[in-house]
Amino acid sequence: MVGIDPRLGNLPASLREGVADGDYSQIATAFESFGKEIIDVVAPMVAAIKPQSAFFEQLGPAGTVALANVVDHAVEKGLLVIMDGKRNDIGSTAMAYAKAYLGKKPDSAWGCDALTINPYMGDDSLQPFIDRSLETGSGLFTLVKTSNPGSNTFQELPCGSAKLYQQVADWVQNAAQECQGKCGYGAIGAVVGATHPDHLAELRHRMPNTFFLIPGFGAQGGKASDIATAFDSQGSGAIVNSSRGIIFAYEKSEYANASSWQHAVELATEKAIAVIGDAVNTFTAKA
Repeated sequence: MVGIDPRLGNLPASLREGVADGDYSQIATAFESFGKEIIDVVAPMVAAIKPQSAFFEQLGPAGTVALANVVDHAVEKGLLVIMDGKRNDIGSTAMAYAKAYLGKKPDSAWGCDALTINPYMGDDSLQPFIDRSLETGSGLFTLVKTSNPGSNTFQELPCGSAKLYQQVADWVQNAAQECQGKCGYGAIGAVVGATHPDHLAELRHRMPNTFFLIPGFGAQGGKASDIATAFDSQGSGAIVNSSRGIIFAYEKSEYANASSWQHAVELATEKAIAVIGDAVNTFTAKA
């Protein structure tokens, strides 16, 4: 899965040309063009994209229109769209978030296949998302163990008989088990960072019916060998996200000979697929 996380300073020169710093409309147009071109390159190779809504939302209305157009373009290209919004609230507000994102158009305004959500407010805040997910045939990815260094501040705190992230993991596993399909996985997944390989192995054992979204691969330091234990014995059960390592590949010296920035994206995507595939195949062969 490729994350769409546009940053003006990292865009190829051709997309930054004539864009005034502080002109939100111009920047939004550049972000939209960048996102669509990324999608055109990776669509034949990957299953999904993960737009990070914050990079578009910072531009105001123009940015959200650009994000909507990027989502529509991905759908047209046959990709799944996992909106990385980390939304949550309680009651009718949670349901409003869920209705906004989950389900294909016209069932939802955004037309996404899945949404990342934050469990911190508790089970009553999660249930509206689960209800909507099951109603529309869409999915959720709940934050369980995130890839940032500061995740330990709260997630590792003792909480009864287990640490806080483990308590969250158990709740998500129970929810996933209740709605598991023929594949053995439920519609409620978990976000578990690639920068915590020991936790990936532990949580795969703890959450056998939970599909994982794995951020942190590549630019954040997660290696293919680190994430292999997140997959089941059949090499399934997880999807790995790479954002900066792919979308800004043209900045890397190893792709200096690429014919264009789009070609660098293609080469970086092929490399990520290969190294992840090798690591997972090696792991499952030993399992």
